[in-house]
Amino acid sequence: MRNLLFIVLFAIPFSVFSQNFPARSNRLVNDFTGTLSSSEITQLEQKLVAYDKESSVQIAIVIIKSLEGYEISDYAFELGEKWGVGRSGKDNGALILVSMSDRKMWIATGYGLEATLTDAMCKRIIENEMKPRFRQNDYAGGLSAASDAMILATRGEYKGEGGSGDGAAAPIVSLLFIVLVFGLIWLIKAKQVRDYSRVNNMGFWAAWMLLNSASRNHSGSYGSFRGGSGGFSGGGGFGGFGGGSFGGGGAGGSW
Repeated sequence: MRNLLFIVLFAIPFSVFSQNFPARSNRLVNDFTGTLSSSEITQLEQKLVAYDKESSVQIAIVIIKSLEGYEISDYAFELGEKWGVGRSGKDNGALILVSMSDRKMWIATGYGLEATLTDAMCKRIIENEMKPRFRQNDYAGGLSAASDAMILATRGEYKGEGGSGDGAAAPIVSLLFIVLVFGLIWLIKAKQVRDYSRVNNMGFWAAWMLLNSASRNHSGSYGSFRGGSGGFSGGGGFGGFGGGSFGGGGAGGSW
């Protein structure tokens, strides 16, 4: 009788503890706290679903109320494993876990993403993209910026220096501005020549159109990353998690 009682008492904490993990979801964005509005969830979901379809990389977002004593890294890895975030065989899933009452966050990565979404990269995303916005209670903005950065990181494009792509575009715009200046000088010189031809005019307008195009790309493609759905908004629903596995990769922090 004592042995039976001991077994029951010993098993209770584990059965209760296992209930802390939510049931497997059919969505990539899961807010169990009501922190995000329905429109914010929809924008994030559309972006991540579109990227899943484009690349087969699955990035899931989970917001919970409390870890209830659980280590956030362990919780993130176990939840990612239970849900099977990523594709079976590729293990190309990542999970952003946020615990509101604990004020902690963690990015966990599957085995297949550890080469591009390294621990150092995850930490950079936490520090540059999530933490500053979370401290201003901009949770949707922080999650959107983090997911954008993770998408760029899986493509080998995220540098994490200031948290935006403006620095990469500025040299291109500057170069095109120089081209425009030289084009104007060339046009002025050409006007002094009696047999100035239509080709000179074409050179000027080509430089002008090039600068306008770069300005639009600069304000559009990079700016869209800050706006929620970014450049990955698209139709169609989420097809479900693919059975990916998680290693020990990732990083976290608090705000």
